[in-house]
Amino acid sequence: MTRDFNKELITLVIPIALQNLISATVISADVVMLGMISQSTMSAVSLAGQITFALTLFYMGMATGAGILTAQYWGKKDVQTIQRILSTACMFSFSISILFFLVSFLYPETLMHFFSNDSELIRYGSIFLKMNSFSYLAMGISQMYLSVIRSMENARLSAWISSLCLSLNILFNALCIFVLFSDRPEMAIMAVALATVLARFIELGCCVIYSVTRGSIRFRFPIWDGIQRNLLKDFLKYTMPVQGNYIVWGGALTATAAIIGHVSADMVAANSVASVVKNLTIVLCGGIASGGSILVGKYLGKGEIEKAKQVGNRMNLYALLFGIIAGCTIILIKPLVFSVVNLNVISQNYLDGMLYISAVYCIAKSINATNISGIFTAGGDSKFGFWCDSIVMWGIILPLGYFCAFVWNVSPLVLYIVISLDEIIKLPLAFIRYRQYKWLNNITRTFSPAS
Repeated sequence: MTRDFNKELITLVIPIALQNLISATVISADVVMLGMISQSTMSAVSLAGQITFALTLFYMGMATGAGILTAQYWGKKDVQTIQRILSTACMFSFSISILFFLVSFLYPETLMHFFSNDSELIRYGSIFLKMNSFSYLAMGISQMYLSVIRSMENARLSAWISSLCLSLNILFNALCIFVLFSDRPEMAIMAVALATVLARFIELGCCVIYSVTRGSIRFRFPIWDGIQRNLLKDFLKYTMPVQGNYIVWGGALTATAAIIGHVSADMVAANSVASVVKNLTIVLCGGIASGGSILVGKYLGKGEIEKAKQVGNRMNLYALLFGIIAGCTIILIKPLVFSVVNLNVISQNYLDGMLYISAVYCIAKSINATNISGIFTAGGDSKFGFWCDSIVMWGIILPLGYFCAFVWNVSPLVLYIVISLDEIIKLPLAFIRYRQYKWLNNITRTFSPAS
């Protein structure tokens, strides 16, 4: 079992980790390259990116719901049902995309006021947000398709499409920032946003071309019959708790970004860089969580419960190992980080402490992501994450963060420690839940032509 499992896991994890790395690198490249122009442009784009992050949470929730069902039906090799799952997911994701596009395009200044009261950051961020909103129209559909084919163990294709298009995004950004608009910050910000739009539409085009020429599933409108109605019930049953979990968790992160934004511009700049470093170093941990969830779902769909349990145990061991590697990597690359970004002395001092805190954070994050976002959801136990984040993030972390920032006026680094405690608090709760084995569920249906 060990040799076969490791082979399957590597086949899934490496492409997924590469895809996560490229995705994180694009965000990092925007921040780092704009930081070479000025601290204000970097901070503004980082804050404006919170809106895209909020939309991505909806995509992640729907993609996870679609992935849960796809992985288990893939275990049964029921491709026709997977086709229906894709159609349902695309319908929901495009509806959300339209809403975010309209709000971001029509009211960018209003959205930026939520994150900062600095007029320069609001002006720069609004420019980025208005142009970047067009990328939402393509992003939702392509993300659903890539998630479904990844859950069908075609992670290599998903990674190839994402990596190609996101690499183009980085190249476009470099051209705009360093060649065309190096001394014109507003034009550079607009060009970076336009590069993102072009990359996302190229990504969607690749998905459409593959689905038409070689794909076993294609973009189609839902067929509303008895089978589709049952699938819709299942999709909502397993997606809504996950969606709620991502919204609760992401909403809390967005709120902490707003708290930081109202503390000082120097802390915003340091946090922007620290977030980039965390996202880059933890990509392999995300690959472990995603790859493991696909394998767990496949074995559960086959009815191989004991094998799914063995996979879960092995995933937790790997999550601990790669979390430690991620934390050590942050410490090792500190000199490189300081040599690349252009921060003032105050921001540099903040960043130094934030990176040490982030190193510890990554270990707990790796284990929690593997269990809560990976193993639990693969077996249909999607409600735990919602309640855990609701209590920890909104009941503990945010109130403490608010009082630390605006009532007790603690130092920025103490504030950063407080808002980074969430993964530490969730760690024992998630472990207890894992050992209860309530996630070992086969959630598939057997459809007949008369259904």
